[in-house]
Amino acid sequence: MSRPSPLARLLPFAAAALGVGCLSVMDAFMKSAALATGTYTATVVRSLIGAALIAPFWLWQRKGWPAKATMKLHVERGIISAFMALSFFYALTKLPLAEAIAISFVAPLVALYFARVLLGEVIRRGAVIASVLGFAGTLVIVGGKIGQGDFDRDIALGLASLMFSALLYAYNFVVIRKQSQLAGPVEIATFHSGVGGLALLLLAPFIGTPIVSSTLPQLAAAGVLTVAGAMAIAWAYARAEAQALVPIEYSGFLWASVLGWAFFREPVTLPTIAGTVLIVGGCWLATRKGSVAEGQSA
Repeated sequence: MSRPSPLARLLPFAAAALGVGCLSVMDAFMKSAALATGTYTATVVRSLIGAALIAPFWLWQRKGWPAKATMKLHVERGIISAFMALSFFYALTKLPLAEAIAISFVAPLVALYFARVLLGEVIRRGAVIASVLGFAGTLVIVGGKIGQGDFDRDIALGLASLMFSALLYAYNFVVIRKQSQLAGPVEIATFHSGVGGLALLLLAPFIGTPIVSSTLPQLAAAGVLTVAGAMAIAWAYARAEAQALVPIEYSGFLWASVLGWAFFREPVTLPTIAGTVLIVGGCWLATRKGSVAEGQSA
């Protein structure tokens, strides 16, 4: 069997980079829209737009309604993702974009422990060290905010919301692992956005705000970028090892730094850079082959 050409080997990495770029620009659009029309409304509209964009492709495949076990995972992940997104976008309205993205990198490290408890995976010593590095990086970033004297109620709310989102994101990894064994990426993306949007709609009478018409182009762009980014990353991960692609996820910090300055004039501080280095170093260590056992414990 012939080996793939250099171009073919590079395509998954290019697709992953494109996906991260799409989702990073989406975050910037969502921060702008959330500040103008409210986090809840912006999150719901983005989810429903995403569902409307991807659902026709799922219907076109004509594979029928998902089995009961699969549907249960779709609903579970949709609800988790809905509140994960809501808390994350709320955090973006309280924190600089680059800092929020940097701290969110701790989610894969937390996911290691969820995988141990829920999937029975064995955690290697290297993964524990990685978690310590990630936690230290978070403390450096938070300490930098305190040291600058701008740690106020909004910052505290933003950090609390971001950590809550990171916990949900970590659990989300476990659900995705189960979900991907039962359904394809188009079906997963359809129910991810659709269930999430419908779950959040239940809260409309309590926390809903009117849509500011000027944010609709931003929200439409966010919906398109969400679908494009998710599909590009799914395509990449189906063609290359996760441990090789994960480092590309960290380019999101570079995107966030540039977009935060361009859209919102947010400076990137030295503690944020130092903390990000520690967190990324921890994530890199955790994703190295052998950090987590390949298999399940007895």
